[in-house]
Amino acid sequence: MSLLEERLAKYDLPQQMIARNLYPYFRQIDGKQGTEVDMGGQKVLMFGSNAYTGLTGDERVIEAGVKAMKKYGAGCAGSRFLNGTLDLHVQLEKELAEFVGKDEALCFSTGFSVNAGVVPCLVGQHDFVICDDRDHASIVDGRRLSFAKQLKYKHNDMEALEKIVASCPEDSVKLIVVDGVFSMEGDLAKLPEIVAIKKKYPGVTIMVDEAHGIGVFGRQGRGVCDHFGLTDDVDLIMGTFSKSLASIGGFIAASSVIINYLRHNARTYIFSASDTPAATAAAMEALHIIQNEPERLEKLWDVTNYAQKRFREEGFEVGDIESPISPLYVRDVEKTFIVTKRAFDEGVFINPVIPPACAPQDTLVRFALMATHTHEQVDRAIAALVKVFREQGILK
Repeated sequence: MSLLEERLAKYDLPQQMIARNLYPYFRQIDGKQGTEVDMGGQKVLMFGSNAYTGLTGDERVIEAGVKAMKKYGAGCAGSRFLNGTLDLHVQLEKELAEFVGKDEALCFSTGFSVNAGVVPCLVGQHDFVICDDRDHASIVDGRRLSFAKQLKYKHNDMEALEKIVASCPEDSVKLIVVDGVFSMEGDLAKLPEIVAIKKKYPGVTIMVDEAHGIGVFGRQGRGVCDHFGLTDDVDLIMGTFSKSLASIGGFIAASSVIINYLRHNARTYIFSASDTPAATAAAMEALHIIQNEPERLEKLWDVTNYAQKRFREEGFEVGDIESPISPLYVRDVEKTFIVTKRAFDEGVFINPVIPPACAPQDTLVRFALMATHTHEQVDRAIAALVKVFREQGILK
């Protein structure tokens, strides 16, 4: 065994959980993702997905992907910078820019590569990148790749954010990067206060990650920036296709000046193969459906409000939830694994959230809703979770 392997072999937490039959990751799904999925020969209620619009199995989205693959092939065999740009990519970028209210947009191969590529591209050694301490890992990695000075503030603490901004030189670029919806706890960024800070101090630029906001908040699902009426005050809007848009990929939207620079300098854009034709067409069809079916957003919020009311009635600790993501706090790492396994035994798929995704005392299971969930499915899931939480002494 090499020195490296000896070092890495000390990491055996997965093996410990497997030995105890509590390992909650890489569970195999045997068919399409929907409100119920086939797993190991049984039907399981799916409350661990980010498919808020419920479009991953929609036949219109599937057919759009099939048609694109037949016309353009399975892939583009190159980056957008060289031979990998299709008319499909250009059309989707135009539609996304219009949808979120910006001049132009760029499509990347994944949402992760948007943040990992855009953040270090925008700021240099004399600049500052400022992040909420619960920002997504892709933002964290983008920040780490930057030559800028890296600063972070306690989650949604606007006083701490303003102190940081005020301490930076006036003539420096200060890039604030924040999740619109925080993906584990389900709360929103305090965007009005962040914009107020921007207007108070020179050199501030705001980038909002709308991965969990697109298709959920705002007019026709335009996101948190639209929800707050602050699209014009936010400089860059990022989104992903892998959630509400039922595909894979991501985008950044901004002014023509910013997009021109990113198009020719963002390394994860220039040096990555372009989105596949099928993924691009599927995302575009999902975008059309979201805009043409406002009832889908209404259904999402109806079932969200119903579920969260039921959780509170049953005594779950859920915090100040503001989105279809419901954090059910366990506050114990081992019990979080046990709850996840027992819920699955009862026919409910949920996801555990443990360090480093949260503090050790804040462990939880994440219960996420889709527009296609029914009240009856929510009731079945909550009955199972009440049983499991009581078994573990979490609920009285």
